[in-house]
Amino acid sequence: MLTERAKQLIPKARIFTIANFQNVYPESVINIFQNADDQGKYLSELDFTALENSVPNVSENINKAKLLTDKADQIVEQARQKVLSSFPSIIEVGGELYPPERAVACWRDFWHFLRCVSYAVAGKITEFTSQEGLKNMELLYQELQVPLPAMILGLENLKYFSLEEFLPEEKYQISPYFDHLINELKQFT
Repeated sequence: MLTERAKQLIPKARIFTIANFQNVYPESVINIFQNADDQGKYLSELDFTALENSVPNVSENINKAKLLTDKADQIVEQARQKVLSSFPSIIEVGGELYPPERAVACWRDFWHFLRCVSYAVAGKITEFTSQEGLKNMELLYQELQVPLPAMILGLENLKYFSLEEFLPEEKYQISPYFDHLINELKQFT
């Protein structure tokens, strides 16, 4: 059962921001990212096509974001398995992610973390997080007693398994997006 405070923090814990996109892209492009984020969904094929048509110089990044989108469920599942193998008792009775609804919420966060990274990759903006959203997420994680080491490990594995999908020369282009988010979560107390 969520506390009243948690219910208040959840809508404020939006970590993606289009602020750094505003000086780079026209309003029509910004709206694509904002609409997807407002709906909590990955960019669609229609969104990718509109982005390519509006900003042709990001087509290489759009292809990378498409790959992350297409493989999201697989990547999240692999990261989830790594967390469970490193913290085997985390979902057992008395574990930090028990009852099962707690674990489901954490795996959903992995999915959303990857979603936000995919937006950043598509837009070629590595600084994509909202400081206010991150602060609210930190407060939410404190309120819900989310096991931060497990979440950071999960995010590191989202990076690892995402990079596995790319050619060696592409990996260094994708790493900074994940590193940015990992470093932000490592600041949580």
